[in-house]
Parts: sequence; C-alpha cells; structure tokens
Amino acid sequence: MSNENLAPRLAAEIGAWADEADVVVVGFGAAGASAAYEVATAGADVLVLDRAGASGGAAALSDGLIYLGGGTSTQAEAGFTDDVESMKTFLKALCGPSPDEAKIDVYCEQSLEHHAWLLARGVQFLGAIIPDANGASPRDGEGLMYTGGENAYPFDELATPAPRAHATQGGRPGGSELMKSLTRSALAAGARTCFDTRAERLVMDEDGRVCGVIASQYGQERAVRARSGVVLAAGGFAFNDEMATQYAPLLHRTPIKIGTDGDDGHGIQMAQAVGARVKRMDSVECALPFNAPRALVKGILVNKLGQRFVNEDTYMGRVGQSALVHQDAQVYLIIDEANYTPNWLGVTATSVCQTVSELESELGLPAGSLESTLGYYNRYAAQGSDPQFHKRAPSVVPLTGALAAFDLNPGTFPYAVFTLGGLHTRVDGSVLDLDGTPIAGLFAAGRTTSGIAALGYASGLSLGDSTFFGRLAGLTAAGAR
Repeated sequence: MSNENLAPRLAAEIGAWADEADVVVVGFGAAGASAAYEVATAGADVLVLDRAGASGGAAALSDGLIYLGGGTSTQAEAGFTDDVESMKTFLKALCGPSPDEAKIDVYCEQSLEHHAWLLARGVQFLGAIIPDANGASPRDGEGLMYTGGENAYPFDELATPAPRAHATQGGRPGGSELMKSLTRSALAAGARTCFDTRAERLVMDEDGRVCGVIASQYGQERAVRARSGVVLAAGGFAFNDEMATQYAPLLHRTPIKIGTDGDDGHGIQMAQAVGARVKRMDSVECALPFNAPRALVKGILVNKLGQRFVNEDTYMGRVGQSALVHQDAQVYLIIDEANYTPNWLGVTATSVCQTVSELESELGLPAGSLESTLGYYNRYAAQGSDPQFHKRAPSVVPLTGALAAFDLNPGTFPYAVFTLGGLHTRVDGSVLDLDGTPIAGLFAAGRTTSGIAALGYASGLSLGDSTFFGRLAGLTAAGAR
C-alpha cells in the first residue's frame, strides 16, 4: 500500500462522522477484546472495528495456551509451587538479549490477578500437568504445560522450573473457547462492534492527537471519531511479504505462517505513518515440531557439519530458532532403530542406513563428523549424562545399530513462524514516537506491538501478552477522556 493511502487524514477535512465513540479499538482478537472490556467497564463508550465478519483473529485458531505463573490456583491444584521472582528470572533469560524488563516485571507481578481476571471472564483452566510436553498441542482435559524449556538446560539451573502454560478448557482449539469467553464479556460490558470493516488510516486533529480512523466497509469509506483515542490490536505482519523482506526475511524461509490474512502489518503501518517507533521487527517465533512422539527426543540434532547444536529435550520453539537462525535450517535428526517412529505429522525418515559412515555419506556430511559426534555422545549417554548440552534422563540413551535421519530443512519439514516485533509501546499501551514520546490518543497491544517475547519465546506468551497488555491499553485509553 502506498504512503498516500497510509497518510493520516486531518479531522478538519472530515465532513461528517459515520460513527463515534470514546475509544475505537481496531481488531477483535484477544488483545482487542480485552481492551474493549476494560474500556466499557470503565464507563466509556467503545466501538470495535474488525475486517472479518466476527471476532476471533489469530487467537481463535490457537491452542488457547496462556502463560501465567507466580503461584496461580491452577498451578497449586496440580501440585506445583511457583513464585514471581522465578518467573521473572526465566522470562528475562528466555527473551534476551535486552529483554523488555519493565513489561516482564509488571506481567509477572500481576500474573495472579490476571489469572483471576480470566477466570472471572469465564475462561476455564485445569489443574493437571501434561508431562514433558514442551510445546506440543494439548488435548481437551489436559491442563498445565512446560512450554519454554523451563525444565531443560540452561533454564532449569537459573530458576526453579514450573509449568506455566495454562490450556484453555472447553473444546479444541482452545483459542476458540478463549475468544468466546472474551467476546461475551466485552459485549456484555457494553462494547459495540462494526464487522466487515477494515481500518485504512488514522485521523489526527490540529494538535497532532489521534482522534479517529478512516475505515472501509463494503467498499464505502467510513470516518469514525475517537473522542479519547484509538487502540490498535490488528495483529502482526507475517502475511505481508514486503514487510517481511524489509524487517524479517527469515519468514521467507518457510511456507507455513501462523495467523490469518489479517496479520498483514497494516496496523503497524498506520501508526508508522503518524510517526510511531517500531521495535524488534526482526524477531520471529519459529517452532520446529519434531519432538512428538517423545521417543524422537532420544535422538540427536546435528547441523551440516555433523555437530550437535542444542539440547534436544528443550522447547520446540527454542530448537526451531536455533535451527533457522543459527544453522541456516540445515539440520538432521539422527535416531536409532529402537527409538524410531514417524513424526506426529506423519513425516518419515529421509534416510535409513546400517552404519554411521553410510548415513554420513548419504547425508553429505563431512567424512568422520557424525561418527565423531555419535562416539562422544554415546560414551557419556551410556552413563546417563550429556556434558556437552545437558539433555536430561531418560532422553539420554546411546544410539546404536541401524540409524535413521529426518531431514529437517524447511523444504521437507514444517517450520511454523509468526512475527514478534511491532510498535514500541510503554507498559500502559501508549505508542511512542521516534523521540520516545507518547503519541497523544494512540495506544496498541498484542502482536501489533513488540511485547514480552523477542529473541526467545514460550507457547502461551502471545495470548498472555495480548490479554494482559490489551487490558492496560484499554484502561489507559479510557482514562484519556
């Protein structure tokens, strides 16, 4: 879209407003619904615009995992103790370097309150652990998960591990159930909606304050006035090829992108057109779902040099980022016959050989490289240890006899990606300009922003971040009246 179409309109040029509200929310996903609820509960009039015909967004397609901790009642019910400091320590290590410590601090400190808020909105959780899942999709009736490698090296040595991904109950996908609860709550609180309406550009008054949105509905332009401000909750930019090329070219490495066609970056671009700053736009989440069934974790992951590069029992998103970002996605899973099984996606082995040297040759690895790697690994695995990458028992076993290899390059194996970068916001949801000053009347939340996650991720952070900071953005916008 050209700059001309993104350029803000001046309020003085608007002949008549098609609608108006105290706060206009763009996007009715998890962040938008949470913002709308708080605006309405604060006694302000809120209108939610969404290009689709109903609420939901990418959140409705998700597994419904919400990252919460610090000792929630759901954790206690499952028999786990957790504390705020352990949660902070883990997230700051996971989301570094240069994590957004202010957002992590407030998110952790108010996690118990947010858990209670979600329960009050009708969201259901279950106090039962899903052992060793580390990111695999939950089934209904499964409750808490380790989803960021909390119980794997190096994080298990930095902070006391605790499962923090709370799986929304009531049906699959859990994200659909979550959005039903959030939508009902927002509407019951008094939020108004305008569907099949695409926000095109922002409106500014003579003082430079954002005071409305120019939208398109069924081909007709609609000017919507926002007396207090606009909250952008319009998703990320995974489906915008031009933005991906500019900011996050890793997105082009795989055809599988997580989200909807609404994740086209338009919300970010509208804000940029009024001078908004962006942050961590190169950051992407990239899950490599090789680790189900769990028997495959007993194998080793090697790069094009035949060398290991990560502990295989950690979170599949950590493995995916390591493979895609640092190994150019030239990665193989090596497993022996005793532990071989097709991947849960139905992907079978690329190569099966009787000896290490045969497999090495068939994969095109440097002569002797895999033999050396396996020799070292097996020597210590026989003792149940892994001094190089600290994979834990019972996943550490010698790999002997006939061997198989899964080729994990993006052309043969699914890497699932979505964007983590976006508008630079304060904790309260205020969007910052290039000087670091809040843009009057403009707020944002969810994947439209750069949130807690950056170069690290745990399943459940997107929905946790979206709902929590969506609430704060809504409260801030309502208070701007």
